Amino acid sequence: MNNLFIATYLALKEVIRNRGRFLLVALVIALITVLVLFIAALGEGLSDANRQYVANLDAQLIVFLEKSDYSITASRLETNTIKTVRRVEGVADAGAIYTSNSEIVSLPEPQKISMLGVDAGHPGMPPLIDGRYFRGGEAREAVMDMSVAQRTGLQIGDEIEIRSTQGTEDEFYTLKIVGLVDKQAYFFQPTIFVPAATWELMRPQPEADLNSDTPYPNIIAVKLEDPAQVEIIKQRLQEQVPNIEVADIETTINNIPGYTAQQGTVQTQAVFTLLIGILVIGGFFQIQILQKVPQIGVLKAIGSSNFVVGLSAVIQIIIVTAMGVGIGATLNYLFSLGLPPSIPLAFNGTRSLIAIALLLFIGPLGGMVSIIYAVRIEPLKALRLG
Repeated sequence: MNNLFIATYLALKEVIRNRGRFLLVALVIALITVLVLFIAALGEGLSDANRQYVANLDAQLIVFLEKSDYSITASRLETNTIKTVRRVEGVADAGAIYTSNSEIVSLPEPQKISMLGVDAGHPGMPPLIDGRYFRGGEAREAVMDMSVAQRTGLQIGDEIEIRSTQGTEDEFYTLKIVGLVDKQAYFFQPTIFVPAATWELMRPQPEADLNSDTPYPNIIAVKLEDPAQVEIIKQRLQEQVPNIEVADIETTINNIPGYTAQQGTVQTQAVFTLLIGILVIGGFFQIQILQKVPQIGVLKAIGSSNFVVGLSAVIQIIIVTAMGVGIGATLNYLFSLGLPPSIPLAFNGTRSLIAIALLLFIGPLGGMVSIIYAVRIEPLKALRLG
C-alpha cells in the first residue's frame, strides 16, 4: 500500500509540474478518441441506414424468388405465392413487400425516398407510433418514417407530391400522410409505406409494364408460430412452395448489396486508428522516459524499487490517457448534437463503451516499452557514475 501511495504521488506530481506537456498529449489522445468514436458511430449509422427496415421486421424468414441469390431487388415473386406461403403449417402470418425508389417534389428541396408497398396488419408493416394505417385498394394515403419527418418537417395530415417516371414521361401523384413509424430506413433512404395497389400505380416502371396493374412482390416476410423452428419451417417452405428460396433475417441482411464490404471497411479504419493511438502514446512516453533518466537514477539510488518506478509510469500513463479519453468523449458528444439528421451517425451505447475501454487499454499498452525501459535503468549509469 505504501508503494502504491508513493507511485501515485510521483505520477501526479510530475503531471502537475509539467501540465502543459501532458495536456498537449491528452489533447492528441482526445482527437484520437473523437476519431475512433466517430468511426464507430458512422459504422453503426451506415449499418442502420442499410439494414434498419429488414432488421426490424416482425418476421423470422424472408421468401425470395428462386436463384435471386437472396437479393431483394433481383427477386420478383408471383402474386399467388403469398397465399401458398400462408397455408404452410407453422406459418403464423406472411406479408408481401414491394420495393421501389421515388422522390417527394412538393418540398423546397426534393427528397429522395424508398417507397414500400405493404399490407397493413401483416408482417412488413411496422408498428405505428402515431396516426393510423392507410386504407386498402388504391387509397392515396401513406405512412411515413420519422426520418422523413425529421428531414422535411412533414406531419400527419400533410399532403406530398410524388414524382414517378412512367415509361419516358414523368407523372405526379398526391399522397396524404396518415401515420408515423420509426427506425425504418431502407437502403440508406427514408421510407414511406403505401398500399400494394397504390405502389403498383405510382412506382417508376418501364414502357413494357405500363399496361399491367398487377403488383408483383419482391419478397415475403414470414412470421412463425414458433420462432425456434426456423430451420424446420424454412425447409418446409422450400418443399411446398414452388420457385422460391428462403433465408433468415441475418442472411438477408448480409446479402444486402455492399453491406458486408461496407462494415469491413469501417472496422478496418477503426483498427488502424487504434494502432495509430498506440504508436502516438508509446512514442510520447518513450521520449518522456528518455528525458528523465537522471531523475529515475536518483530515485533508484535513494532506494526506490523497480516496482515503484514502473508503477509510477503506469499510473501516469493511465491518468493522461483517461484525461484524453474523457475530453474526447465530451467533444464527440457535443459534436454529435450539431450534426444534421441526414448524416448517418448512430451512437450505440455498447459500441461506444467498447471503443472507450479499448482506448483506455491502449494507453498502458502503448507505454509498455517505456515502462520496461524505466525499470531497467541502472542508477550509476543514469547518474554517469558507472
